[in-house]
Amino acid sequence: LELVARAFLTSEHEAVFSEHAFAVYPIVTQAIGATARIAKANPPDHEMPYGHDLDAMRARVNERTRVIFIANPNNPTGTWLKTAALEGFLKAVPESVIVVLDEAYFEYVEPAMDCPNALRWLDRFPNLVVTRTFSKAYGLAGLRVGYAVSSPPVADLLNRVREPFNVNSLALVAATAALEDEAHLARGKAVNRDGLARLTVFCRQRGLAWLPSAGNFLCVEVGRPGREVFLELLKRGVITRPVDNYGLPRFLRISIGTEAENARLLDALGDVLDG
Repeated sequence: LELVARAFLTSEHEAVFSEHAFAVYPIVTQAIGATARIAKANPPDHEMPYGHDLDAMRARVNERTRVIFIANPNNPTGTWLKTAALEGFLKAVPESVIVVLDEAYFEYVEPAMDCPNALRWLDRFPNLVVTRTFSKAYGLAGLRVGYAVSSPPVADLLNRVREPFNVNSLALVAATAALEDEAHLARGKAVNRDGLARLTVFCRQRGLAWLPSAGNFLCVEVGRPGREVFLELLKRGVITRPVDNYGLPRFLRISIGTEAENARLLDALGDVLDG
């Protein structure tokens, strides 16, 4: 994401992204000195509450726009864009604008969700960059390794601003092994699927609302400032993520862990809500 900003943005250009989108987009835009054009997200009563509104994003595009950042699925909301809508958006964007589809959570997507694999569109859209990571489903967050897939001309430009050894040799070996370990990935997805189901049952029983999620977390409206609940959970040894800095002050992003971790989270959260 930073390489894209360094390669295509300047102080005279603009980047477009959605409200409630991944925090790195405004950070890299500001670091370059470019202008951020933030589109309003979907309203709370939408099928994908607080998710990307592609019409609003398209309306922010102008002659100074050079990059559009889209997280699909989105972090921290968990919402996603469906195939037809996203494909139509890509067709409408000028080829002079780089569209980054950030698919950090793609491995968790279920087929019935109709959340597209954007790699299949690379031949059709030369301005498309698809980014993925080994930090989520593959469990290699500490190694800081990910990748981008794009047309050769775009890849050439990204390579020009890339540091010579930006991924160390151990991380490369681990990433290669992770790609070959399909059984581990399948187990992780199954654990995530079961954990999401347990968390949604808990929320339903407690009368808590949550956002639809195609990731390994659930964004839950906790009925009070989310940071207060976060601090109380922290006292009980459970780490969650307040998202007030994303403009969602009454939500808490809860990641799915192992079966034991999920059980501990539910016990602690129930205790906090009853307190």
